Amino acid sequence: MDFATLAFFAAILTVAAATPGPAVVALVARTLARGRQGAAPFIAGLILGDVLWLAASILGLSALAATMGSLFFLVRLAGAGYLLLMAWRMWTAPAEAPDVAGLPARAGRGGLFGAGLALTMGNPKTMAFYLAMLPAMVDLQHIDILGFTELSGAICVVLSAVFAFYVYSADRTRHLVAGTSALKTINRVCGTVLAGTAVAVATK
Repeated sequence: MDFATLAFFAAILTVAAATPGPAVVALVARTLARGRQGAAPFIAGLILGDVLWLAASILGLSALAATMGSLFFLVRLAGAGYLLLMAWRMWTAPAEAPDVAGLPARAGRGGLFGAGLALTMGNPKTMAFYLAMLPAMVDLQHIDILGFTELSGAICVVLSAVFAFYVYSADRTRHLVAGTSALKTINRVCGTVLAGTAVAVATK
């Protein structure tokens, strides 16, 4: 794949990823309430979801995706359900100091990774990007293994950078807040935002 096409794809993906959607909202809300701990597996799940949608687009699975609406609806419900669980834990959690913030042990890295993956696989914004916009940017008929690897690499780099920026910014904001009362308010506000995001994901 030529550099110009890859750079164009990366630029459009950067804009799309930086535009707040369910993934960004969930990531920022969780970081504000719980800090950076656990952000990496959640982001990894989000990125894998994008790579899978890229593969689906290259393999010409747009029609299949359209006919499997019920399956993707179930995936969306799974992602929404986990967001609701996160929202409930944030709403009911006691205020914690920023340096020890983190989800309870029962919300392990595997669960966060699965939540990120389910959220991306059921995200209408991501579906539209890879199944509708991507074919207009890249000639998918001539994408080989190397081309897929290059596009996947661009996805990993771009999304890692964008999501890391959001996590860093949210974590810095959290550390500027002092006092258990303020932290408890952040937990509940973020829990409410996550609950709203879960409803949006499930109903779109």
